[in-house]
Amino acid sequence: MAEPSRVIHIRNVGHEISETDLLQVVQPFGAVAKLVMLRTKNQALVQMEDLSASISAIQYYTTIQPSVRGRNVYLQYSSHQELTTDQSSHGRNPDQDEPNRILLVTVHHMLYPMTVEVLHQVFSPYGFVEKIVTFQKTAGFQALIQFQSRQSAIQAAGALHGRNIYDGCCQLDIQYSNLSELQVHYNNDRSRDFTNPSLPTEQRPRSSQLGYNDPSLFGFQQPGGKTLQFSFTFFIIHSCHLIKSILTSFLQSSFRATAAYGQAAVIAAAFGGTLPPGVTGTNDRCTLIVSNLNSDKIDADKLFNLFSIYGNIVRIKVLRNKPDHALVQMADWLQAELAIHYLKGAMLLGQKLEVNFSKYPSITPAPDAHDYSTSNLNRFNSNVAKNYRHCCAPTKIIHISALSPEISEDAILEHLGEHGTIVKSKLFEASGKTQALVQFESEEEATEALVCKHASKLEGSTIRISFSQMQNI
Repeated sequence: MAEPSRVIHIRNVGHEISETDLLQVVQPFGAVAKLVMLRTKNQALVQMEDLSASISAIQYYTTIQPSVRGRNVYLQYSSHQELTTDQSSHGRNPDQDEPNRILLVTVHHMLYPMTVEVLHQVFSPYGFVEKIVTFQKTAGFQALIQFQSRQSAIQAAGALHGRNIYDGCCQLDIQYSNLSELQVHYNNDRSRDFTNPSLPTEQRPRSSQLGYNDPSLFGFQQPGGKTLQFSFTFFIIHSCHLIKSILTSFLQSSFRATAAYGQAAVIAAAFGGTLPPGVTGTNDRCTLIVSNLNSDKIDADKLFNLFSIYGNIVRIKVLRNKPDHALVQMADWLQAELAIHYLKGAMLLGQKLEVNFSKYPSITPAPDAHDYSTSNLNRFNSNVAKNYRHCCAPTKIIHISALSPEISEDAILEHLGEHGTIVKSKLFEASGKTQALVQFESEEEATEALVCKHASKLEGSTIRISFSQMQNI
């Protein structure tokens, strides 16, 4: 094996594999400084921020074969200790500058309006967006987006470059800006400083400027030299204000609707550019009716553990008169669609789940309705894009995180063993955190372990469990 290096050489990278796909392979082990796609050679070079991160990745993948979009990829240390600017010219965008925290975004084929709100929805899942400035150039609609960290900008560029915000239009062309800091003077629909909400919305007129009471503005000179001020002038002024108010209200409604589409774009980007089959993004209902439950074993917390994989949970209510039925209110309609898509027909505690939209728009607060809206166990309070990428149907392999550094593999197996036959397991460290993979004999057994043991205590730590998309351990 070559001498350890911060730069990892990845082979057998087909054209169907994107930068986002490769980031999912290496980012669990640490921050990525640079990523270069060598498309003509079906290869890629990834420079990690720390040498320990690349060592952890290489060690991990010597025992597990990584597969990306059905294709096996192979990792080894590169002969380069660092990627240079010249090497980066073979990457995603040959003309771009050295990566920094400010992105220059050009939107092509713009059939829907672009606003600060939409751009914030699309880019904020990759890190804290400090400032956004939009403008119109000969190249079309453009925006400068400043992240708090350079790493967030790199992740956003890698995930979103070339993607469409909406189906078939509003394609993002992303380059790195050479600016060091954006200057934002107003918070409005064209620019926003998210670190300074007290900025004015528009420039206020100076006292030396003409005002509405200036007689020379709408006056006519009478033969006697006196200025005649017509009352209809004030009517026009006030009418203009009224029209502006109506238009502002209309545009704000449009912005809210467009922001919803922006959220769909965030999810689509996490899934490789398109929403999962059957997820339309047009549903407007957030509450689900779940039936055919095992009424002897199920409760609201177990349902929370399962449904929270696909979005944040607001409330859950197991029906008293039908204990094999429950209502689950998700935080938004896209998350509700994802839950139906992945859980309809899944086996839970010996029963085949039936999951559909409820006729009720929400669950009314009540003593028998469990409220999870402020729970820190909701998975989508942070790392939103990462959580969407991990959404999948139940699998045989579960991933366990938030483990105690001193945990043993035997302790994990003892904690989970009551829920089924464990075929394989692996304890490992990624990004300085202890994690584990456990493979059961069936998806049903893995699902039972997840719903029963997610958020449980194990040697003093509250563990987190999700389904793994890996094929084997």
